[in-house]
Amino acid sequence: MRSIWNGAISFGLVSIPIKLVNATESHAISFRQIHTEDGGRIRYRKVCELEEREVTQAEIGKAYEDADGSIVPITDEDLAHLPLPTAKTIDIVAFVPADRIDPLQMENAYYLAASGAPAAKPYTLLREALKRSRKVAIAKFALRGRERLGMLRVVDDVIAMHGLLWPDEIRAPQGVAPDVDVTVRDKELDLADALMDTLGEVDLQDLHDEYREALEEVIAAKAAGEAPPEAPEPAPGGKVLDLMAALENSVRAARQSRGEEVGEETGGPAEEAEVRHLPRGKRAGGAAKKATTGKSAPAAKKTAAKKTSAAKKSTSKTAQSAQSSRSAKKTASTTKSTTKKTPAKKTASRKRTA
Repeated sequence: MRSIWNGAISFGLVSIPIKLVNATESHAISFRQIHTEDGGRIRYRKVCELEEREVTQAEIGKAYEDADGSIVPITDEDLAHLPLPTAKTIDIVAFVPADRIDPLQMENAYYLAASGAPAAKPYTLLREALKRSRKVAIAKFALRGRERLGMLRVVDDVIAMHGLLWPDEIRAPQGVAPDVDVTVRDKELDLADALMDTLGEVDLQDLHDEYREALEEVIAAKAAGEAPPEAPEPAPGGKVLDLMAALENSVRAARQSRGEEVGEETGGPAEEAEVRHLPRGKRAGGAAKKATTGKSAPAAKKTAAKKTSAAKKSTSKTAQSAQSSRSAKKTASTTKSTTKKTPAKKTASRKRTA
């Protein structure tokens, strides 16, 4: 890895020659600005306002603009002669517990590499001292034109340094917290704890940038002249009726995803944490009457027996009614047949008499 800064660590009277190497890299996809009509590149050119011409990088220097608009040129030689002991030195000023450092202060991370064989011994000494003390070193150093604050710690067998913001660069969180009084119940905290325990831990090595991967797929499809992949349908979002219901559903979903039994809630039976939506017209008291208890099973059996008996009686009555109806139909049919035949016989006897 290419070093970006060469200097030394000042550890009391011990000087450790080191090289500063970037410990992180960006995998973000960068875009170019183009003219949408013809696809031409949009470029920014560095132009001198006085001469109205483009200048090269070699002609560009640094300057400080004063409050009245006047320009004070600053050369690289001026910066090289700054009256600072940290111009080429990482000066350790203290050793403190790691939890004393607010993560809000952390900036870029660097690896410190020993520069040459003579630096191996003092480098290893500082590394092992940091390991045994379980502390981090606070240091000052100058980089890119200004003095910075840093924190040295051990990563594997390497000393790493995190750039830190100065304390006065951290803004106070005034006006950010909710400005209303909110009461959180113990039951809600218990469910939040259960959700945290169910989600558990994660190996950071398993996490990846899904947005960048999707963006790469879109770019590859466009480059091949194909249609970009369609975005998946967003998950339907339900209305959150109350915080307790949302927490209970979250715990249940998390346990299902982990293959655990859903009935195991925070110390109570599954029915206590189950969220049920009642149909319109019914009150909450109806759900309480349907709750299962130890005495409900016999009552249910008696009710089922009564319904079965009533059904049998109804079936018997229906059968008797149907049989009576069939008998009535037969009687009516016989009566009609007899009535029709009788006039026919009378007509035949009349013809014979005549």
